[in-house]
Amino acid sequence: MTHPEGDGPAGNAVPGLPPEVRRDGEPGWAGGLRKLYNSVVDEPLPDSFRDLLKKLDGDGDA
Repeated sequence: MTHPEGDGPAGNAVPGLPPEVRRDGEPGWAGGLRKLYNSVVDEPLPDSFRDLLKKLDGDGDA
């Protein structure tokens, strides 16, 4: 028996779209990418970068 387009093992496919696209239109890999991005954004700024930014900010006053 064949499944109509958009129906089948994935169960969340939209007719006419590849199975890796969810009903809300977000690709299946988007959630993992969002978690990775958020983990990088939440990392503390290294002291060496903080020092460099202070130096760069101070050069604008001259």
